[in-house]
Amino acid sequence: MLVKARALLHSKQMIDFTEDKIEEKIRVWINSCYEEHRHQKAGKRKTKQALADYCNVSKQATGQWFKTGQITKENLKKVAEFYGSSPDFLLTEIGVIERLADYNVSVGPDILGRVPLISWVQAGQWKEIIDNHQPGDAEEWRLTTSKVSKNAYALRIVGDSMTNPYGAPSLPPGSIVIIEPNRAAKHNDIVVARLDDSQEATIKRLIIDGSQRFLKPLNPQYPVISINGNCTICGVAIKVELDLL
Repeated sequence: MLVKARALLHSKQMIDFTEDKIEEKIRVWINSCYEEHRHQKAGKRKTKQALADYCNVSKQATGQWFKTGQITKENLKKVAEFYGSSPDFLLTEIGVIERLADYNVSVGPDILGRVPLISWVQAGQWKEIIDNHQPGDAEEWRLTTSKVSKNAYALRIVGDSMTNPYGAPSLPPGSIVIIEPNRAAKHNDIVVARLDDSQEATIKRLIIDGSQRFLKPLNPQYPVISINGNCTICGVAIKVELDLL
């Protein structure tokens, strides 16, 4: 059987069994399980939120299972346990998991959240505008495999001040960074910050040296910025993604 690996959501890898349409079979099976239980009496009804809680993933993650059939073996078994059903015909007839080792491809992590991709001006004012932010205000919405709060957001890197010529971590132009504003910033974190004399935010590495604080670019060609008392930290970077195409 011919197998091809395709990239999904940048670094996430899934298997496409083109002959047997494995993902379509999984999608049909999961939806049939849901339909079978959705009309039960209150108290016995098995909702998608209850499924997400049982599998310890976000509701958005389970939504992707129902739409695409893309799911890990472990979560597939949890879905079966939740609905009291069995996907054995998927695992034995097609042998999806056994084939993974043969082709040196592993199933990627689940989608855990969805965040708005916003502008650098919006990022600098995020704490003030977050309560009034509407879905249409975002440039787009990004799915992420990071566990994030409802206040998290994403930014597209502009310029090369965070391009590290010595390797990782590096935030090259065009890459997407997931920002968590509810996390307290500490020494060496990469943070989004807004200087008092600017409306736009910037992203740099936070350096804490005693009572002194600095914003340090990863690119040594750019100067270090002292931020003692003249800066607001708008969030901590927790993940970077880069589109290759």
